[in-house]
Amino acid sequence: MRVLEEVRSILLNTLNLNKDKVTLAESTFLLGNIPELDSMAVISVISAIEEHFDIKIEDDEINAETFETVASLIALINKKMHP
Repeated sequence: MRVLEEVRSILLNTLNLNKDKVTLAESTFLLGNIPELDSMAVISVISAIEEHFDIKIEDDEINAETFETVASLIALINKKMHP
């Protein structure tokens, strides 16, 4: 549950989303659902995740499936933290 809260915080802060108006559950769709999440924002989110979790996400790991939902993003983080 801790990773979920940390990912929520990263997304809210990086995308400048209003936490009172945006709910980010594990099932929340990201790409195509959150207008602020464009290609430039994806880079910012990846950078923030790498720094926060002290992981390296390879270019070939960044795709639409990774950013499909909050859960798919968490799955990548968990995979990188616990190989």
